[in-house]
Amino acid sequence: MPPPEVGIVTIHAGQATLTAELPGRTAPYRISEVRPQVSGIILKRLFTEGSEVKAGQPLYQIDPAPYRAAYNSAAAVVLTNKAKAERYRQLVGAKAIAPQNYDDALAAYKQAAASVQSARINLGYTRITAPISGRIGISNVTEGALATAGQTTALTTIQTLDPIYVNIPQSSTQLLALRQAVAKGVLDKDQPALSGVSLWLEDGTKYPLEGKLQFADVTVDTNTGSVTLRAIFPNPHHILLPGMYVRAVIGEGVVPNAILAPQQGVVRDTRGQPTAWVVGKNNIVELKDLKVSRAVGPDWLVAAGLKDGDRLVVEGTQSLRPNIPVRPVPAKLAAATPQSAP
Repeated sequence: MPPPEVGIVTIHAGQATLTAELPGRTAPYRISEVRPQVSGIILKRLFTEGSEVKAGQPLYQIDPAPYRAAYNSAAAVVLTNKAKAERYRQLVGAKAIAPQNYDDALAAYKQAAASVQSARINLGYTRITAPISGRIGISNVTEGALATAGQTTALTTIQTLDPIYVNIPQSSTQLLALRQAVAKGVLDKDQPALSGVSLWLEDGTKYPLEGKLQFADVTVDTNTGSVTLRAIFPNPHHILLPGMYVRAVIGEGVVPNAILAPQQGVVRDTRGQPTAWVVGKNNIVELKDLKVSRAVGPDWLVAAGLKDGDRLVVEGTQSLRPNIPVRPVPAKLAAATPQSAP
């Protein structure tokens, strides 16, 4: 019988980027709950619910009449005390009154000036403006409602949606394993490409824009045992809304001399251990025990058992036995080259 024909791929060592797909939730870049700073009856609502507003844009008008009257009264007191202080200044210069009288008149004038400034600020607070730019939600009050300074219920909420955050929980166990791999030199995290984050939406479609990983929280959640990673994404068309469930693909690190073997060429023995057929010298095939760490796309990341240049059998393994000659031909499967996980 002629030697059996087997399809092979030649293993080449190279860089492989390891990624992880993790669940996440979107969160607004900024959020502001609008509350009144003075009490009064709301006369007008000056925005359209669900629209985009700019910082400083008027949102509500509280009845200004009592605050305008308070301001005018305070302004009149200022004028009176200013004239009195000026008159006393001249009299004290002529030694017609005691200096203490002038000091009292000057203090009364300054106190009145502070009161008018406070009245001016309160009058300005009757027009409630947007503290940030973003999309405004529903209004919790209508015209005629009583607004109270310091109330717990917000009049409305504004959220900045472009850019938008994605909060991604990662297992603290996995984080420790990655740090140990970096410390041992197995994994390199100092790669610019690792800051990029891809996003998949709830309906299975890929979000068209790439985000950036910003930071990892320094505290482990005691309920879930996870650490929160935060990524930021551009969101010009407001496809992403706060609270959406997403799947994020983040870079964990780069293996500098990775050995990737096509999953088609790795089989499990009766003990469940990974093995592979390799064509050696004189085209003699041998069965090797492998140690694989994880899947990287269509390949296995091999930690031990294969080396650069090995000819891995990926087709025609059914009739193989150890130490028999074979006729190797290039497999139809693409050559096993390092690649990133999808």
